[in-house]
Amino acid sequence: MKKIGVLTSGGDAPGMNAAIRAVVRKAIYHDIEVYGIKYGFQGLMEGNIEKMEIGSVGDIIHRGGTVLYSARSEEFKTDDGQQKGIEQLKKFGIEGLIVIGGDGSFRGAQKLTEKGYPCIGVPGTIDNDITGTDFTIGFDTALNTVIEAIDKIRDTATSHGRAYIIEVMGRDAGDLALWAGLADGAESILIPEKPTEFNDIVQRLKRGHERGKKHSIIVVAEGVGSGIDIGDKIKKETDLETRVTVLGYIQRGGSPTASDRVLASRLGAQAVDILMAGKAGRMVGIQNNHLVDHDILEILNREHTINEKMYTLSQELSI
Repeated sequence: MKKIGVLTSGGDAPGMNAAIRAVVRKAIYHDIEVYGIKYGFQGLMEGNIEKMEIGSVGDIIHRGGTVLYSARSEEFKTDDGQQKGIEQLKKFGIEGLIVIGGDGSFRGAQKLTEKGYPCIGVPGTIDNDITGTDFTIGFDTALNTVIEAIDKIRDTATSHGRAYIIEVMGRDAGDLALWAGLADGAESILIPEKPTEFNDIVQRLKRGHERGKKHSIIVVAEGVGSGIDIGDKIKKETDLETRVTVLGYIQRGGSPTASDRVLASRLGAQAVDILMAGKAGRMVGIQNNHLVDHDILEILNREHTINEKMYTLSQELSI
């Protein structure tokens, strides 16, 4: 293999640049040309492709977002769209592709693999909702962003004696909410994987209030529902003064943590190794601090699960 491509697709995640850097420099180290594809699969179809050099990825390891930009493409989900992408790959002589993104990006990679173009997936999403890897690129940074925000909100909550509801991202997964809630001592953590009876939330708040607790923190994963609606309902049921904060896209930005930079570097380099080994349709990941790779189709067919022991612990510690 003499020429490979790399793209980022779907939602951006801190650490994607570190992964791009690792792909480019690892490949060049092995005398492989690397082509950066801008704006994901949409850019692939349009031929928005340029050769990358060692200097192309200089001074980006610490930056959030993605220097290759990202986009979502409905057209690429069709056979015609995929064929357009293949024609561009042929035009540039690209023999293999590394796709950094989430499950939607991996579906595109799998389709190209099925049509004869070997692809390797690198999990990059703040949601941490990809199976086959303990962590995805961007999760740790987003988690620390959430924790920093909750710490600041807690200062205000302590000063005013209110119940604060914080809605965090995660799509249909509750990892961000669970980890942040446990790290910040939330009274209740609402995640889609563990439906919670509303009465349980009310009783926890009332017990805390009865023993003299002046404020409360409730973390809500967006997959559960609107934090604003939940806050209104809590106020109605408990007569406690409530405030709601929806953290939104602030969770996706920022300089990646050391953990995300190292993880991205390891996974990006591993993706090149997998391509060089002649493998295709694989996703690289990390489990128990060991690099692994899995069949992408198998990963896409698995259901995301949370750490049950962590969830139980969060409940035990918030009595």
